[in-house]
Amino acid sequence: MRVLLDARRLKMQKRKLGNSGLEVSAIGLGCMRMSFGDKPTDKQEMIDFLRKAVERGVTFFDTAEVYGPFTNEELVGEALEPFKGQVVIATKFGWRHDPVKGPVTAAGQDSRPEQIKRVAEASLKRLRVDAIDLFYQHRPDPNVPIEDVAGAVKDLIQAGKVKHFGLSESDANQIRRAHAVQPVTALQSEYSLWWRDIEKDILPTLEELGIGLVPYSPLGRGYLTGKVDESTTYSSTDIRSRNPRFTPEAIKANRVVIDLLESMGAKKKATPAQIALAWLLAQKPWIVPIPGSRKLERLDENNDAVNVQLTADDLSQLKTAMEQIKVVGDRY
Repeated sequence: MRVLLDARRLKMQKRKLGNSGLEVSAIGLGCMRMSFGDKPTDKQEMIDFLRKAVERGVTFFDTAEVYGPFTNEELVGEALEPFKGQVVIATKFGWRHDPVKGPVTAAGQDSRPEQIKRVAEASLKRLRVDAIDLFYQHRPDPNVPIEDVAGAVKDLIQAGKVKHFGLSESDANQIRRAHAVQPVTALQSEYSLWWRDIEKDILPTLEELGIGLVPYSPLGRGYLTGKVDESTTYSSTDIRSRNPRFTPEAIKANRVVIDLLESMGAKKKATPAQIALAWLLAQKPWIVPIPGSRKLERLDENNDAVNVQLTADDLSQLKTAMEQIKVVGDRY
């Protein structure tokens, strides 16, 4: 049954991803951890959570066939089916497939055109949609020219099976080459106050071409919430258990970043997470972060970041302070 939303309940601001015209909530929702790479979750609980996110104005949801594999797309598809046409679902292709296990990241990339089209057909069924709103290449494939990738997605767009083409973790040259074949709506890449490598070449390229940016890990995999300390432990299935920035030594050394966020938060009556997200939103009007959360209090906290206004002076203070901080630990 299709659900019509009461506009009075939707307080979330909207943004457009570049020049594409694709309008989404200013803060989206990363769904990966609802069924992949972390502690198990209850499916019905996550379905209820996703539907409550929509009620709160979130209209942009991020998944991928490899999350699970497959189970995350199935979860998102079931949860959001009542809101068909009212939300935007992004998913991804690009990994090799085992006949039994499905996509296997350890086996490397596979963005051959025939594979892209096969994945699209399967994702359409799992997501319970007539067309994929935003279809990302999950990672660049060194064995397939990006022009062939863009051409395959162009075919899917012309066939009405995909609406928008996206890239993830691509460099400036790859973005330009792909965009020349099929306009790229959005690039998904890691970007946050403590990881800013894309600012030199990627952001100017996106601005020039009119492409939106969707930062994943906008809260530094949870570190920038200020709720992680040296005693925090992670299960072996959690990527942070192997992440150099989440060793006890790095957690302690990087506390200075949290001190900075807390200081600005005290000034703005906001949490560290809200300052980190507000900083991203203030960088460009076509940036839409996708923090992952599974609890309503965290979702509400993140969403309220749209109401935190950082002035030019605030942004300058944060920039100057971060230039003096040496973040300990590599990204991966």
